[in-house]
Amino acid sequence: MSNSTPLLSHTETDKHHLPSLGSTIEKCIGDFNWNQFLQALLISLAWFFDAQQTFISVFTDSQQPWHCTKTNHNSSSPCTTNTTTMCNLPNDSWAWNGSTQGSIISEWNLECSSSILTGLPASVFFMGCLFGGLVFATLADSSLGRKNMLLFSCLLMSLSSLVSTMSPNIWFYSGFKFLCGCGRATIGTSALVLTSELVGKKWRGQISVIGFFFFTIGFLSLPAMAYINRTSSWRNLYLWTSVPTIFYCILVKCFVQESPRWLLVQGRKEEALASLKCITSTTHSNVNLAINSMFHKEETWNVDLYSALKILLQKKWSSRRVLAIMAMGFGIGLVYYGMPLGLGNLSFNLYLSVTLNALSELPSSLVTFILIDKINRRSTILIFTILSGVCSVMSIIEGKLWSKLQIVFELISFFSACTSFNIYLIYTTELFPTCVRNSALSMARQAVVFGGSFSPLLVSAGRVNKFLCYGVFGLVIGCSGVFGVLLPETKGRALCDTMDEEENKGCGILA
Repeated sequence: MSNSTPLLSHTETDKHHLPSLGSTIEKCIGDFNWNQFLQALLISLAWFFDAQQTFISVFTDSQQPWHCTKTNHNSSSPCTTNTTTMCNLPNDSWAWNGSTQGSIISEWNLECSSSILTGLPASVFFMGCLFGGLVFATLADSSLGRKNMLLFSCLLMSLSSLVSTMSPNIWFYSGFKFLCGCGRATIGTSALVLTSELVGKKWRGQISVIGFFFFTIGFLSLPAMAYINRTSSWRNLYLWTSVPTIFYCILVKCFVQESPRWLLVQGRKEEALASLKCITSTTHSNVNLAINSMFHKEETWNVDLYSALKILLQKKWSSRRVLAIMAMGFGIGLVYYGMPLGLGNLSFNLYLSVTLNALSELPSSLVTFILIDKINRRSTILIFTILSGVCSVMSIIEGKLWSKLQIVFELISFFSACTSFNIYLIYTTELFPTCVRNSALSMARQAVVFGGSFSPLLVSAGRVNKFLCYGVFGLVIGCSGVFGVLLPETKGRALCDTMDEEENKGCGILA
């Protein structure tokens, strides 16, 4: 009777010589082609709508300019050109410069309400981002996948934004902003992960930057639309931004391909083959041969909603990475979201200052695109966070000359924060394997949003003391980049697909 032991040993030995999932994907994807580029463009377009909903409250929730209609000499608080507030004036002595429906402040008579109430919608929006990120993020790693998560997020954001046009008061409006934030929370994460997984490592950095360009264009579109709409209702801005997003959802459903990396990790080979055949430059027969000959031990732990988060926190090396990357993200988010919201505290035209801030994201994306394959991630983030912090603090210095330079320092600080944010997102996708990448990136973005959730409060406090706004911004972001020393460098490194592959490759040891 023959001995089966040698046969079993031979089979196990052969498995070690079979190509891994990661190497198989790199081989199947082949050279960069037009199909991958068009897919990346369509997926990255989601960032355009993300930017609009993120910063739309700069105009819809703004304090409208007003003017005196007459001087009441019998009043203890006569309306003059030197009057800074209308709260102590008779109602018939002043009027809004534009339409009373120009913002929620003027329409719902909130001009003299507390800063907590007027800042409630923006704060609730960020709370929605935090809640949505916690609840929905792991679905992209477990059950829904990248494409369906992107579709769901865009649809929830657009529908809640559309319904917010029917708000009768600030309480309903804040509720819809919360839902909008829930949807918006996972758009950038899903789009960035999906685009990075559709191409090989050679083009991963450049393709990821496409989303940043679309985000900039979306941000830049807001002051233009707001200026056109300055004599009409704030509700029009939500209509103009939400309806196109609904049409975009249809395009995603019909034309976007699911990540073949994620499909293979889930054991769905047939769907992965179909996706690869739509985007790859490799012949179909070679794709079939490569997939069928690979060895991949399917990870059975990733089966429920929070399994990805559990495995991230259970592994010592991955939990350290998560905590370090989130500490970096908090400071970056505080400045990235806070700077545009705080522009009203500067003595500068709001439309022009928002436009300049949006324009500063273009060179930021361009710098990232050009340098991403040439620079170390950790040191670059550290340099830009320190530069952002220094310029943020300098923007509060008073004086005849310094006051004129405030907007310059603010723009340099925002540009540096944008560049840090761009590299931070790409860096995070490279630090974690495919099976948990979306969850890890979502937690990183949650830290960014959590930092941003404090910005409305600091901006409100900064109206009295500028240091509480731009001074605190500068100190926090200046210290955040230091946490990069706890993380390994990922420049030029191929993406890992499983936790074991990441750990066995030696990626799990902190630098």
